[in-house]
Amino acid sequence: MAVEAGRRLAHYQLTEKLGEGGMGEVWKAHDLQLDRDIAIKILPERFATDVERRTRFEREAKAVAALRHPNIVTIYSVEEVESCHFFTMELVDGEPLSVHIHPGGASLERFLALAVPLVGAIAAAHER
Repeated sequence: MAVEAGRRLAHYQLTEKLGEGGMGEVWKAHDLQLDRDIAIKILPERFATDVERRTRFEREAKAVAALRHPNIVTIYSVEEVESCHFFTMELVDGEPLSVHIHPGGASLERFLALAVPLVGAIAAAHER
């Protein structure tokens, strides 16, 4: 299955690829049922038949869904459509850290402004 802008997964319309990592691609999408923008993390097709990868992917979604913190996204659902495994989550508007921290570093004030909320989220995750 091709994952591209305009593609529909159930009642979600993919609109823009936001990024990717080892466990999948993250897309901005529009939830046509609830008329809101969300984020969708899609397990790559090459991993869909790998039970271990699929289990890790689902475990990631469950772990994040168990957390409640203002700096951690809310997971809405874990789904499968036409052998495509994905989870839906809150879409947070913002910019990547690379925009704020340049190769030369950042001032102490800027670093702390970025780091303190991140550390709070990580601490909440580790407590859980």
